[in-house]
Amino acid sequence: MTSGLPCPICEGPDRRGSLERSLRVLAVDDEAPALEDLTYLLRSDPRIAHVEAVTDATKALRVLHRAMDAGQPLDAVFLDIRMPGLDGLDLARVLSRFAQPPPVVFVTAHQQPAVEAFELKALDYLLKPVRPERLAESVHRIVHEVWDTKNAAEAATPAPVQQQTSATPPEMGDEVIPVELGGVTRFIRLADIRYVEAHGDYARLHTATGSGLVRAALNGLEERWRSAGFVRIHRSHLVSLGHIDELRLEDGHLSVTIGGAVLPVSRRHARHLRQLLVRRARPTPVAGQAASAGVLQPRNGLGS
Repeated sequence: MTSGLPCPICEGPDRRGSLERSLRVLAVDDEAPALEDLTYLLRSDPRIAHVEAVTDATKALRVLHRAMDAGQPLDAVFLDIRMPGLDGLDLARVLSRFAQPPPVVFVTAHQQPAVEAFELKALDYLLKPVRPERLAESVHRIVHEVWDTKNAAEAATPAPVQQQTSATPPEMGDEVIPVELGGVTRFIRLADIRYVEAHGDYARLHTATGSGLVRAALNGLEERWRSAGFVRIHRSHLVSLGHIDELRLEDGHLSVTIGGAVLPVSRRHARHLRQLLVRRARPTPVAGQAASAGVLQPRNGLGS
């Protein structure tokens, strides 16, 4: 508890049952004994239903993205600071660019990075060895954060479909996705992805500078990135509307051009894609040019 008074969220008669075993959290620490201790304490808290435990930042990002793709985003991340490779502060910076960043609680043996940690809007800062009562206070703060976020989402008025698909919201465009490229993990911004190609259990994300694989189904990415301006055009392709250069009809077959790549549009998706692109198209095409040639050039400033 943060004070001696009862908390209406945690202890109210209408809240207590719904909060028991409701939180899903991630613990990240490169030292196995410390990770085991933290995981044990978290699983002992009656408000926590599920604990994922990983030993580095790259694995943490994979777990977070997998949870989001499954429609079950994690409620908080308990994060060590001193780790090899991508350290805890670096990971927190990446998480801060998520469309909906999870609350971060730093768990470390060092006091020095505390100022920088709170500059990154950390929810709490725990020193090792972690005391159970101090961890309980952090979980209490997470409960409040989750509750406030839920209420804010319910109070928000959903945007019309036209606005949701017309452009990438700035906060979503800043989302960072880890991709595999030749055994190396790279991080790319959602706004830089031009199109996505299905590869069995994986999806290949294409940007202007290359491509990389993520373990995700195209259906999940379609649902998750719809409000960022991505639309399905084929069973094998998902495209960013803002990156389409041309919509071309030749010999009865529809296709889109994106940065030199020509992608087929299936008949079942053609009408919806046309409707979306017409809303973005230039309002006054010059007679005898693109429109008469069976080419629609979207209003994105690309490929003109």
